[in-house]
Amino acid sequence: MILLNTPLAKPRTVAELFERLGNIPSARVLLDPPPGQATVDDVIVAYDRDNRLCELVDGTLVEKPMGYGESFIAGTVLMALRLFVDPRNLGIVTGEAGMMRLFTGLVRIPDVAFVSWSRVPNGRFPTEPVPDLVPDLVVEVLSESNTGLEMARKREEYFAAGVRLVWMIDPASRSVAVYTAPDASNLRGAGDELDGADVLPGFKLPIKTLFAHLD
Repeated sequence: MILLNTPLAKPRTVAELFERLGNIPSARVLLDPPPGQATVDDVIVAYDRDNRLCELVDGTLVEKPMGYGESFIAGTVLMALRLFVDPRNLGIVTGEAGMMRLFTGLVRIPDVAFVSWSRVPNGRFPTEPVPDLVPDLVVEVLSESNTGLEMARKREEYFAAGVRLVWMIDPASRSVAVYTAPDASNLRGAGDELDGADVLPGFKLPIKTLFAHLD
């Protein structure tokens, strides 16, 4: 269980650090600034200076993995959501570079996210590079370097922050796990469809369209 907004003791070993991060590959963990000392400003610098998308977790910059296929799938979901959301003026849909601060010291970058206008301060499009926003819907496309522990932690954080619906897309199995709570999911295959439930009533997307070009 991740205790959000609760200061954690400094990891005593590298192994403990990686365990907290979900046992992700070491190549994704940046050492500048040293783990435990990074801030939101460092997230912005990493992107502006080095063109690296990094999440901020426990004061550590963790590079976000994104391959060509994963980007294509995320783009397909993004386009479908925009075509539904924009004409109805329901909110904002962002893609794989949409950085959001969910809690103090925690920055996540969903592959796709929908934020309803009711959750946007003053109902105005944010101007900050890393706004304080909690999406209604989060979409994560799994990459080879994502671990089960890493994604479990993400789900816990998302729902603790107030996210209502999470889609985790697995290109390897051509399936989507639909979460309504950190450990409550419904697995859907290529013959099924995604729907917006009570987050985006009326939205539907056949899952096979996500993987059509990959096959």
